[in-house]
Amino acid sequence: MTGRLTPDTDGGQSSDRNVDADADRSGVAATYGVLAACWREPTEQLAEAATAGDLRSVVGDIGSVEFGDLRAEYTRLFIGPAGPPCPPYESVYRDGDAPGEFGPVNGPATMAVRRWYVEFGVRPAEGHSDLPDHIATELEFAAYLAEQGLDERLDQFLDEHLRVWADEFLTGVEDETRDAFYASLAATTREVIRA
Repeated sequence: MTGRLTPDTDGGQSSDRNVDADADRSGVAATYGVLAACWREPTEQLAEAATAGDLRSVVGDIGSVEFGDLRAEYTRLFIGPAGPPCPPYESVYRDGDAPGEFGPVNGPATMAVRRWYVEFGVRPAEGHSDLPDHIATELEFAAYLAEQGLDERLDQFLDEHLRVWADEFLTGVEDETRDAFYASLAATTREVIRA
């Protein structure tokens, strides 16, 4: 996502409290940003970062991560050859006709998320192919709200979206995955969203 808003300034005033608040805000935003990157289709750089321990705060100490294995598991869980077991889209979990039944991709929940993005003047980056309600895109938007210091709006977005559907998705990932990376990522994502 590319932000279209300019951050508010404090008129040139600075204090230790503002510095601490800025650091906290940046830390929260960074956490959401790292989670978003981890839920995207894996890259060699992601596998290298996980192996090097650079993602320890997100996935723990899981040892060596092979790019090919990570990509294969991502495909199996989220893309699948015949319907993935864990579709990473909010609308699938919220727009079904019956409890426990997957709904359509790009349903009403997708439109509701898109309205949030429009309200804040953000749009998908050039070449971004995921739908607006993909778990990574929603986490990226949460990072944007945190970075802007919009804590109340962040809580509202989490309450209206991620906290409504992500637990079911994350539980599915934990139940279905054969990879420590995604099991740990799901647990950490749940903790961060609930905080």
